[in-house]
Amino acid sequence: MRFLRRSLVGLFLLSVTVGIFAFAAQSVYSALKESWAEEQQSRPSRERVFAVNVLTFEPGTVTPVMTSFGELRSRRTLEVRATSAGTIVDLADSFEEGGQVNAGDLLLQVDPSDAQSARDVAITDLSEAEAELREAIAALSLSREDVESAIKQAGLRQQALRRQQQLQTRGLGTEDAVESAALAEASAQQSVLSRRQALAQAEARVEQAENGVSRRQIALAEAERRLKETSLYAEFSGTLSDVSVVQGGLVQNNERIAQLVDADALEVAFRVSTTEYARLLDENGTLIRAEVDVTLDVLGVDLTSKGVISREGASVGEGADRASDLCAPARRQRLSPR
Repeated sequence: MRFLRRSLVGLFLLSVTVGIFAFAAQSVYSALKESWAEEQQSRPSRERVFAVNVLTFEPGTVTPVMTSFGELRSRRTLEVRATSAGTIVDLADSFEEGGQVNAGDLLLQVDPSDAQSARDVAITDLSEAEAELREAIAALSLSREDVESAIKQAGLRQQALRRQQQLQTRGLGTEDAVESAALAEASAQQSVLSRRQALAQAEARVEQAENGVSRRQIALAEAERRLKETSLYAEFSGTLSDVSVVQGGLVQNNERIAQLVDADALEVAFRVSTTEYARLLDENGTLIRAEVDVTLDVLGVDLTSKGVISREGASVGEGADRASDLCAPARRQRLSPR
């Protein structure tokens, strides 16, 4: 009985499933027939018409306007570095963040005690070298006089020897007198040689003294340069930034202590595409000096200025489609709110 009951239930469920599939197939077929009927009754589509604004054609010249974003920067930016190591004993009042300085202003003074001592020693050494040179020149003058005197004496000895020889030929002189005159003449010649050797030594001494003076002068110039380097002056007028020293602080040689920016020499660096760059070239492929309008947004206030493209960069930025940046100078005095 249980097997029969389960068989009947299975047959019933199978019949219901077949019926559902048949109903679904009938629904799909009906939907397809309706769709086919609508496609056969569809009409051809109309041409779409759009309304546009038209203008009368008038020939003329149109200049394209290009817009690009860039960076406003200074054309002159100098890293202020200490030229001498030591303790800062004097610091200008304007040597601070945002301080305004003029060209030639004293920015800071490093303790010059060691440099002044070295300069004083160099001056003393130079004085000694100059005294040595004067003494050598005087000795040279005396050596020249000694040589002249020795030459005169040798000449007199030669005359005396000739007289004795003439007297001997006449029978009025003796061989001893002639021999004595010859020895005296040889001694005079030897004296001349000795004086000439002393003269050569005096000339060499003068040259050494002159070299010594030159070395002392170089040492003095070096000491004065080092003393001058203890004072740091502004190369041009501008604004200080990144100030990192205070009075009484210790600085090292070539240490960066600030940055000097010339705010009156401004320029704008911007980048353009290859297509836009081609419009900025003349028929010879040279960059034209095109005029540009610079606008700087400062907290909602636009500052404007005019500039001229002056140059282009020499390298290509990575991933950029333009050969380089373009630069146009702009003066701060001409910036005005718009």
